[in-house]
Amino acid sequence: MRGRLISFEGPDGGGKTTQARRLVARLERRGLGVVYTREPGGTAAGEAIRRILQHEEFPEPLCAEAEVLLFAASRAQLVRRVIRPALEGGLWVVADRFLDSTTVYQGHARGLGVEAVEALHRIAVGDTRPDLTLILDSGPFEAALRLRRRQAGGGEAPDRLEREDAAFHERVREGYRELARREPQRCRWIDTSAPAETVEAAIWAEVERAGWL
Repeated sequence: MRGRLISFEGPDGGGKTTQARRLVARLERRGLGVVYTREPGGTAAGEAIRRILQHEEFPEPLCAEAEVLLFAASRAQLVRRVIRPALEGGLWVVADRFLDSTTVYQGHARGLGVEAVEALHRIAVGDTRPDLTLILDSGPFEAALRLRRRQAGGGEAPDRLEREDAAFHERVREGYRELARREPQRCRWIDTSAPAETVEAAIWAEVERAGWL
């Protein structure tokens, strides 16, 4: 029996990584085999691309077109080396970002065009699509506060996209709202301004509602 692919999406600072790992643990407690992935990354090639995309290990800035192609390259490798084999083996995959991030960040916020980016998805991932997408958002002020707390607590410094201005991040939020309106059967909007335990319960309710357990 084919596994299920659940993706976590949303603006930066919404708590995706925390909640994705909580969902992994909860699914495992139900006796399910689960694979956790993150983007960009998840493979040796993907992690090398992640360093380029996030931390600019060279003096010249990336143009938007190079940026979107690097995200697609990392995702193509991840799908073929990790995600598809896991799903075909009956495992569940919990993805900390997937193709919708590129649709929103590069297609919408960078202005490359949603249709152009979706055409690139057809090359990068083929017919591999999430069964359920959870869009997590805590609002702009709470998100900014969480990013500052993470940095102050010794976490990773803000990456290139996190350092973009407020107008860029509002376009990201707008892009996710449009995605949720366009694909209501797949996408669920989760308010993460509540305590983490409340958010976890809301996410679990959406997974149960899908009827796979």
